[in-house]
Amino acid sequence: MNPPWAPAELPEWIAWVGQDANGWWWGFEHEPNAGDCGWYENEVGRYLKLTESGPSPDWCDTLQRVR
Repeated sequence: MNPPWAPAELPEWIAWVGQDANGWWWGFEHEPNAGDCGWYENEVGRYLKLTESGPSPDWCDTLQRVR
C-alpha cells in the first residue's frame, strides 16, 4: 500500500513511513521497530503522526523508506 502523499510533501527529516493497524500513517527519522500493531521509534530520532486512512490488516507490509 502506498501512502496517500508524495515524499516531497513530507518534512525533509522523515526518511521512513509506515501505517499502523488502526490506519494512522507515521513518519520516522530513522528506521522504526515493529510492535504488536504498529511501528515505533527506535529510541533515536524524531517521529510524526501524519494522517489516517482507515484500518490496515496488512500494516506490517507498509513500512517504506522515502529518502
